[in-house]
This record gives sequence, C-alpha cells and structure tokens, in this order.
Amino acid sequence: MVDLGVRLRGAVVHDAPKVTHPSKQLLMELRNTGNLAYYLRVSKMGVIIREDRCSFTYGSREIPRLDLAIVRNLGFIMTVEQLAKRIDVLRELRDNGTYVINDPDSILLARDKLGSLMRLRRAGIPIPETAVVEDPFEVMKLVEEWGEVVIKPLMGSLGLGAIKVSDPDVGFRVARSILAVNQPLYVQRYVRKPDRDIRIFVVGDEVVGGIYRINKSHWKTNIAQGATAQLMEPVSELFEFAIKVVTIMKLEYAGVDIVEDIDGKYRILEVNASPLWDGVEAATKKNVAKKIVEHALRMAKK
Repeated sequence: MVDLGVRLRGAVVHDAPKVTHPSKQLLMELRNTGNLAYYLRVSKMGVIIREDRCSFTYGSREIPRLDLAIVRNLGFIMTVEQLAKRIDVLRELRDNGTYVINDPDSILLARDKLGSLMRLRRAGIPIPETAVVEDPFEVMKLVEEWGEVVIKPLMGSLGLGAIKVSDPDVGFRVARSILAVNQPLYVQRYVRKPDRDIRIFVVGDEVVGGIYRINKSHWKTNIAQGATAQLMEPVSELFEFAIKVVTIMKLEYAGVDIVEDIDGKYRILEVNASPLWDGVEAATKKNVAKKIVEHALRMAKK
C-alpha cells in the first residue's frame, strides 16, 4: 500500500482545454490518496532561466514546486519547435526534483516510431519489416516487393492517417501527397492477422491486463477506430515479453501493441507512452488510473 501519511503536490499534464476522462480519473485518484492534485496544460507551462535557478510558470503565474507530474499527453503538436519546448520544460521539471512519469526522453522516443523500432530490434525484439524513406519511387519498389504495406505517420496515434496500400501506383501517389507537406515516408510491411491484435497494459513491472482488439469489418484494430475489446486470458510468455519491451523503452506505464501473424508469430507494432485505457479497464474490470497513481506515488516517495 502507498503511505498516505506524506502529502504530495502532484499534477496531471495534458493539453486538452477540457479535462479528459483519463485525466479526471488520475486527478481523482491523486486526491483520494490525500494528495494535492492540479491539471496543467503543457502548452501553458514555461520556464524562466536565472543565474541561480530555474522557475516554472503557468500562464503568467509561477508554479509551486511539484513532487510528482503524471504526463498524459504532449498535446497536438504542429512544429519541431513546439515539441522541443514541451520536452525541454518537462526535462527541466524532472531535473529540478519533480518525479515525472513517463520520463520526457522516453516519451519522445516512444513518439518516434522509427527510433522505437530501431531500439527494439537492437535488443532482439521481433518487429515487422519497416522502411523510412523520402522518395515516392522507393515506396513503389517496397509495395512491389512486399505486396501489401501500411504507410503511416512517423509520429501519430489512434491509427489516424495510416493507409494500407497494395498497388505500387497508389503507393506512389500517397507518398507524393505526404512528401508535399514535408513528412518522411514510414512504410511497414503489412502483417496478415486474424482480425485482431493485442494490447497489453503495463504499469511498472506489472501487467495490468491484456486485451484482444477485434475488428472484423476493417483492417485497423484501434479501439478509437471502431474495434471492440475482449479480455485476453493471461499468457505468461506474452506478458513477460511486454514487460521486457517497456523496460527497454524505459517507460513506467505503457500500452504495448502486438500483432500475431497467420503463422502464430508475434511482433511488436509499437509502444504507446500515452495510452488510453478504456478498453483495458472495461475488459479487465481493473482501475487502471489507480494502478498508475499508486506506482507513481511509490516512485516519487523513494
């Protein structure tokens, strides 16, 4: 159990103008444990660098010292400069003694699908064949070679913007459209799967639960894209695999997306450092926000 005798000052960091349901759950759990809880929009957070110290601002007001910050999301980001500012503020918050979960550097890596897969491959984790290029003719060749590919944003979530392509000419046109807005081309060989993939939710070194995300009418299996969640019976091999992946990524809570091909082999699709948990919570009947807050408090009090 978490020691309730020490009153901490905690924050949930997101950027939605209206507090989202997951953020509300985290705030409620922080308050239920007798701690102070604030909601901070990351876009309004700033830092003032002085000779002797750094101070943090929220709008025009200085933020009192925080013991703990649970990062839900970095918000909608339009430019590299926005991303750099938000990560830098969270880094400085961490380096000034606030326990930040997930760590901003780990969040940044998880957002970068290419960087994530390269780290996982080096650690011996099986992943789908993947390419990142900036030439539409290379995309044509990949479609010809692999037969069916998924072209998706290098940074993105919820399955938004992902396009499945099996025609080289269509691949060329999609690639040209993406390059027109100065985005690289992230191309992944499509893994044929049985109308589902697997989401395993990890907090610390514990699996909260695993679900099948099932969609029989569309190839996308994200809950946000219409898939349904079905409880997955514990599979020790897969659960240990998910914990290993989260450890490699240096995350403390994450959703690990695993795809099973028609031959029964498992591959990691991606690791989400800002996962939603509605599907996992509904299937497992577990209070995911409480698990995250309890873990965060334990770590902050060390």
